[in-house]
Formats: sequence, C-alpha cells, structure tokens
Amino acid sequence: MIEVHARRATAADAGELVRLRMVMFQAMDGVVLEPGDWAEQTASSLRRRLPGDDARTAAFVVDRPGEPGRLAACAVGVIDERLGSPSNPTGLSGYVFNVSTDDGYRRRGFSKACVAALLGWFRDNGVVRAQLHASEEGYELYRGFGFRDVDHPSMVIAL
Repeated sequence: MIEVHARRATAADAGELVRLRMVMFQAMDGVVLEPGDWAEQTASSLRRRLPGDDARTAAFVVDRPGEPGRLAACAVGVIDERLGSPSNPTGLSGYVFNVSTDDGYRRRGFSKACVAALLGWFRDNGVVRAQLHASEEGYELYRGFGFRDVDHPSMVIAL
C-alpha cells in the first residue's frame, strides 16, 4: 500500500470540508443534503477557526490525487478546556468529528492518515484524552487507534 500523508487544512479548504461533511451525513443517514444557509455558516466558521498555530480547531486532509483544490478525506477536531481532574490535570480534551472520505477513495488509508495526524496534533497540544461518536463504518478504524467503548451514558438537549 502507498504511504498516505495528511496535511493540515487551511481556511481555503473550508468549502471542500463542508462538501465532505455532506458526504459524511449522506453515508450516515442515506439522505442527500443540499447546501444552504447551514453550509455557508459552517464554511464561515471553518475559515475563522482554522488559521493560526494556536487555533483550538484543526482539520487534517488528504488531497485528491491529481485534482488540486479537491479533497478526498478529512478529520476535524477541537480542543476543549474544562476544569482539571486527577486523571486529566490540565482539563484539556479533544473531540474528533467530521471524519469523511469520498466514496471513490475509501479503503486506501486516507481517513486513517487524517485521524492519525489529528491525534498527533492533540498530543502536541497537551491533550491527554479524546472522544468521538463512531459510525458503524468507522468503528473498527477508531478501535485500531485505541478508542474504546465507555460505560457511562451520553445525553443531549436541544436548546
């Protein structure tokens, strides 16, 4: 297998990151999404949040071979700072999301390279714990990195 290298995304990649987000939602829900206001807001948020070495949001991407400006895969993450605890004195935690690969580029190690780069970025920034919500398709990939199931319930509320 050819070695795959992920690069850190820039603000210029925002549109493609949103497109891959639509690919992810379609793979998870089976529904084709249309770009709209949500996509514009998401791209704007990415353009604002990605630049800078001290950014708390990062995306790692693999470019489509031979197609400049087009992405084949991505993984996005954020660093959150909460209060410290005995197992995490700094209170820094990472959250992995928006892991997506275009259909024609799956099973080539592209997402694996993106997630590996993202986890390295977390480590380089003092994060000692990261979490994610896995789809069925991504479950084994994440297990391969050492992610494990947790026994406490997750809850959510819409505000």
